Amino acid sequence: MYYWIIIIGIAVASWLVQWNLKRKFEKYSKMPLGNGMSGKDVAELMLRENGISDVQVEATNGMLTDHYNPANKTINLSESVYSTCSVAAAAVAAHETGHALQHAMAYGPLKLRSALVPVVNFSSQWVTWLLLGGVLLMGNGSRFGFTVLAIAVGLYGMITLFSFITLPVEINASQRALAWLSRSGITNSYNDEAAKDALKAAAYTYVVAAIGSLVTFLYYLMILLGGRRN
Repeated sequence: MYYWIIIIGIAVASWLVQWNLKRKFEKYSKMPLGNGMSGKDVAELMLRENGISDVQVEATNGMLTDHYNPANKTINLSESVYSTCSVAAAAVAAHETGHALQHAMAYGPLKLRSALVPVVNFSSQWVTWLLLGGVLLMGNGSRFGFTVLAIAVGLYGMITLFSFITLPVEINASQRALAWLSRSGITNSYNDEAAKDALKAAAYTYVVAAIGSLVTFLYYLMILLGGRRN
């Protein structure tokens, strides 16, 4: 019962942070920058000022789909960020450029997260089926079910580890973004706090996701250990 209460609480918290992120983004998307720079302009200027010339800034479909792709060195900005002149667009563009800076400087947590991507992709593809199969087999008294569940818990542990490694990567990218925005004069005393608030709202989504992943991992780990004792 306690587990389901926690899971429901995390689900509600996840919905709230997503709602808050969209609300903040819409609010700060209406707050224009005084210099008329779009998200694309901000990203390209930040790259130039940090001596990075091998990263391209591209537009991508969707809303809040912004990301940096280290495989092909592209900063992909959503439509509402790429061509928009606003505090929200500048903050998001600078944040994603922060990841490009991390890549160029071989930032440790980013290297570790990138190395785990193939493992996490494989784990995400199979873990649900293995968890379900392991629990059902153990419920039917099959010893093979313990092995299946142990593999599933191990895979879910990798997903959880990835979630927690993501936290310092995202926080550091935001710190780099905010410092550069202020230092370069893109933001000022009037809108600096707005940029910080927008990125903080985005950071909460990663925190809740990591906590949710940890709770789920511990739940299945307890089932696994309980099955071992039995």
